[in-house]
Amino acid sequence: MDMARYLVAAVELEGRSVREVARQHGVSKTWLYELLARYREEGEAGLVPRSRRPHSSPNKLADRFEDEIVSLRKQLSEKGLDAGPETIRVHLARRYRKRAPSVSTIWRVLRARGFVVSEPHKRPKSSYVRFVAELPNERWQMDVTHYSLASGQQVEILNVIDDHSRLCVASRCSAVFTSRRVVQVFTDAGSAWGYPEKVLSDNGAVFTAAYRGGVAAMEAALLGLGILFVHSRPYHPQTCGKVERFHQTLKKYLDRQPKARTLRELQAQLDDFVTYYNEIRPHRAIGRRTPLQAFSARVKATPRLVPLDVENYRVRQDRVDKAGKVSLRYRSRLLHIGIGREHKGERVMLLVAGRNIRVVDADGVLICELTIDPERDYQPRS
Repeated sequence: MDMARYLVAAVELEGRSVREVARQHGVSKTWLYELLARYREEGEAGLVPRSRRPHSSPNKLADRFEDEIVSLRKQLSEKGLDAGPETIRVHLARRYRKRAPSVSTIWRVLRARGFVVSEPHKRPKSSYVRFVAELPNERWQMDVTHYSLASGQQVEILNVIDDHSRLCVASRCSAVFTSRRVVQVFTDAGSAWGYPEKVLSDNGAVFTAAYRGGVAAMEAALLGLGILFVHSRPYHPQTCGKVERFHQTLKKYLDRQPKARTLRELQAQLDDFVTYYNEIRPHRAIGRRTPLQAFSARVKATPRLVPLDVENYRVRQDRVDKAGKVSLRYRSRLLHIGIGREHKGERVMLLVAGRNIRVVDADGVLICELTIDPERDYQPRS
């Protein structure tokens, strides 16, 4: 204001020209003319700095759009669904097509209304190395996560998603998932969506028995179907990152729902979410299409391996215990085979050919031969 008063005094009191004063002090003569006009009309009040904000903003977002953006944000957040600017933009585009505001505009509205807080220290997306299957059913990712019912009881949820399209092909809950139950969920998903070329999982006991020296039911089932089964390395969940991320999205939704009291109620919530996730929710990783759209857009991969005998052949050495038994894991189930007390403490060799078991001593003499009954824990000597 002191500068303005000085310039006005130089013109009004000293009688100097506007052009001369403006050139000498490095200001615009147009601005100085405006300043003089305000001073002559308003006096000292006319010298107070004025806001440079325009009187009108033709490109300003309509209030109804701002209210609709906020309303969508609240609705999606209350349901535990993704409510980011890109998701909101897809929903608005479905209603208004080309008249929908841009993602950056939506972000500014959310930020102005206090819904978004900047996180400048987050790792940039460009630093991540991503891999994705080229075709639907080229690779499925599967994993088991935990959740609690209203009573506090811990239950398990098995999720299976398609790596290419992010389609959730199965989401099932159970008190505890056994190997047989995992196989049943997988075969049901395969019947509905087609069997994949390969399956990716971690090294959980329900998926693999390699570290126990056996073959799990899931491994045997995939061998029989000609499906390649691969596993992430231990303590590296990033390999199964897509299904791990799906766990987070699912649990965020479940936490916003009334707490399920039974497995039946929890399964109903899972079914509702899967329907929304597959058919309605736009997915960022696949160009904001729905997983079902991405899955249906391309030809499907199929199993490539030659189906093998799921019962397989193997040789196992053991020592007969005091009760005259040895143990054998068959399709992830631990079976006890009766050899006879007269052989306790002896080293024996089990020759496994499918369900047929031949037990020989250290000299290769046949002790017994039997056929496994998978439904019985104890296999008596023939």
